Amino acid sequence: MPWLHIVYLLVFALDLVTAFVIIFVERHNAAVTWAWLMVLLFIPVGGFILYALFGQHVSRYRLARFRLRNAPWVKRLAERQHRQVESGHVAYREPVAERHLDLIALNLKTAYAVYTEDNRIDVFVRGVDKFESLFEDIRAAQDHVHLEYYIFRPDDLGRRLVQLLADKAREGVEVRLLYDAVGCAWTPASFFDPLLDAGGEVAAFFPSKIPYVNLRMNNRNHRKIAVIDGRVAYVGGFNVGDEYLGKDEKFGFWRDTHLRIEGSAILELQSIFLLDWNSSSKRPIEFSDRYFPRIEGRPGTTGMQIVASGPDTDWEQIRNTYIKMIYAAKESIYIQTPYFVPDDSLLTALKIASLSGVDVKVMLPGKPDHLFVFWASRFYLGDLLQAGVECYLYRDGFLHAKMVVADRELASVGTANIDIRSFKLNFEVNALLFDRDKSGHLADLFERDLVKCDRLTLEQYRARPRAERILESCARLLSPIL
Repeated sequence: MPWLHIVYLLVFALDLVTAFVIIFVERHNAAVTWAWLMVLLFIPVGGFILYALFGQHVSRYRLARFRLRNAPWVKRLAERQHRQVESGHVAYREPVAERHLDLIALNLKTAYAVYTEDNRIDVFVRGVDKFESLFEDIRAAQDHVHLEYYIFRPDDLGRRLVQLLADKAREGVEVRLLYDAVGCAWTPASFFDPLLDAGGEVAAFFPSKIPYVNLRMNNRNHRKIAVIDGRVAYVGGFNVGDEYLGKDEKFGFWRDTHLRIEGSAILELQSIFLLDWNSSSKRPIEFSDRYFPRIEGRPGTTGMQIVASGPDTDWEQIRNTYIKMIYAAKESIYIQTPYFVPDDSLLTALKIASLSGVDVKVMLPGKPDHLFVFWASRFYLGDLLQAGVECYLYRDGFLHAKMVVADRELASVGTANIDIRSFKLNFEVNALLFDRDKSGHLADLFERDLVKCDRLTLEQYRARPRAERILESCARLLSPIL
């Protein structure tokens, strides 16, 4: 038998085995299953390689361990709050919370997202400002510094941060740094040696045993969390790298949204960090009082829930939060996201809101950083435009913010993009703000960004070149697995 026939039969057999695994073992939903079967059909050898990289998930056994672990006091407090909401025995100072008790109840039940009302919030849209504030808080640390980032570049910003952390470790402050093994695939482990030599601790989330090759591209830790002394915390879109300071010539100015928090919401971010750390490090941390200090006084008045989601649950909590916000809106919905690959439920919610008279505006970057996702995002804009949604393309650099604002009184800021990867595959965390002043401020920032955008009309969309339409359609077919 000619060797080409043997190779063909081997590839065919390999595809059959992979298809069997996809259909009967992995048990993806129907859209994901068909997407992968198309990849295997049209790219026989390459399709198998792509599935090996992007189709595999953490084992059910390991995910079960994630489900079992939780801070007991968080769960107890969330369950008590949920019973209070259900019985009507609850009184919130913040009127916005009173109007959205159903959303609070949803996140209490599915995400154990404790609601707090004593928070002070600072908003950052420039990396320079965010990292200047973070460095200042780290310099003032007395007990511990906990950092968790998806990307940590071995560049100037990364070196300065590692050196500062090493200095604090030598002062006797507990320093822990958690990074994602895929997000930091090109950051050598030796880059963190100054911190380790100073007594700090470093851990990688789901690392590979093979240097520079990680076959576990799914189920990544996409969170960006910083907690200092249990009294100050940060959450949002900025990773660690010079491009987030606007120093990358390709992207230029980097427009993102990040929050600095003082108040009781910090304690839940701390809990998320400890859980992620204990799943990754060989030196787990006890949930002791030192990491959950009593919040003195009342730092602020913003009502908040910290909503975490990931493949360790079946609820897709952040996706559900977005949908609930959209359906609750009476006047306006503002969305900023670098990637827009929604599932049918979220896309339908946006179209219904617009057709019902709600002012829906969606802002995406005008330039791509991931081409395939870029073209998939463009496909979905057609559905929105036909429903009357206003779509804008940001041209003043790169838009990386992950923000939703409803009626200028309810806002979500965090790490989750509006795409299926963030909803189903990655570990994410968002801060949900029940506060008219802060949400109004975020809406003002959105409206200020509109002057730096090009509005995409339905006529322009329909007149786009045929080549773009083909690229968008191909990307859309694979959107369930992007």
